[in-house]
Amino acid sequence: MRRLCTLLALSLAVLLPLAPIASAQHSEATLSEGEIEQLRDAAYVANDRVMVFIKLIDTRIKALEALYAKPRRPGREQDTHDLMEQFTSLANELEDNLDDYSERHRDIRKALPRLIEATDRWGTAIRTPADNEAYSVSRKIALESLDDVRQQAKDLVEQQKSWFAAHPPKKGENNNDAAPR
Repeated sequence: MRRLCTLLALSLAVLLPLAPIASAQHSEATLSEGEIEQLRDAAYVANDRVMVFIKLIDTRIKALEALYAKPRRPGREQDTHDLMEQFTSLANELEDNLDDYSERHRDIRKALPRLIEATDRWGTAIRTPADNEAYSVSRKIALESLDDVRQQAKDLVEQQKSWFAAHPPKKGENNNDAAPR
């Protein structure tokens, strides 16, 4: 018994430090290297970065729609779950960027109407698959993230309208001078 406890403690000591690495790998799996590069390239222009997020999320939504446009195949429910998880991860990252842009008064007025329009499309696509236990929790979380992004975008439209009316950018001034954190 003592030997079993020692072995268990030793196993935990070895495996516990690896947990953050496994978590990071899951997070990185949401984006391909090319997608990461697109986000890096758009890091300094807030409107462009929001548009890249819209494009990345649209890719996941189109993949979700394609799953249900074709005849059912084995593993479809797991693929649906995975795509909804990826959607949630990207939506949360977009929301973090929107928070940062709001705090810094970065001008994203051009991207916000497109973002609001996209959230309507995304909501329809996420609600389309029939209820299934394999992805019901993922869908619920994805819809909550979607609602958060939509509400934040609508709030930002008004905030930016009033901020830039009171503080108009000077000619030639670039309000996209700092990358998000």
